[in-house]
Amino acid sequence: MADDNTPEKDEAEKTEAEQPKPRAARRPAARRAAPRKPEAEETPAAEEAQPVEQPEAAAQPEQPEQPEPQPAARPAAQRRTAQTFEGLASLRQAMAAAQPAAAPAAPRGVMPVAPVDVQPKRDELGRSYATGKRKDAVARVWIKPGNGKIEVNGRDSPVYFARPVLRMLINQPFVVTDRLGQFDVWCTVKGGGLSGQAGAVRHGISRALTFYEPDLRPALKHGGFLTRDSRVVERKKYGRHKARRRPQYSKR
Repeated sequence: MADDNTPEKDEAEKTEAEQPKPRAARRPAARRAAPRKPEAEETPAAEEAQPVEQPEAAAQPEQPEQPEPQPAARPAAQRRTAQTFEGLASLRQAMAAAQPAAAPAAPRGVMPVAPVDVQPKRDELGRSYATGKRKDAVARVWIKPGNGKIEVNGRDSPVYFARPVLRMLINQPFVVTDRLGQFDVWCTVKGGGLSGQAGAVRHGISRALTFYEPDLRPALKHGGFLTRDSRVVERKKYGRHKARRRPQYSKR
């Protein structure tokens, strides 16, 4: 009987001992951390999680697909109409453009006001009175039907207003309204110079004409004769020669 501890057998055992053993596959960290439950507890939970299978509904026979009906060809007039509406933003805009514009309705709660018939303002002598202003001048004017005579502060207009430009100013309201030579004017004026007094008389004549004949107001208003000219001379300031004139600067 041969000895078991032979040199060949010892070398084979050493070789097998030196070879590395295969490592077992590592379990996930979650599985390592959580303790494994017994199989008895897992089985009912798994059964509860599984849904109960219901019998499938009876399969219905598939119906063959029917082809969609093709739209009938439209007449040429309808095609032209469709092309017209395609260029618009919407059908509502097209209908609004086709309908005639309606008259604007009056706002709710506001009653329409009828034009008021303005009556002329005349005194017992048949005259109309008005006040006119320009710069520092104030004029009181009376007009009545006549031959076109104009009297200013008890003197005729050519004598009081010697310059033709000033006489032209006081006659402008009569020229605009086509009433030249049809009214006599008597007025008193004070304050300012001749230019300001002529402007005041013209303003007073224009207002008196609107009181005597209210129909003349649009023509006078359009010409600007009823507007009081608010331009006046600026006052003088201390340290200045005039309103803004400064003393002459001297370097030496």
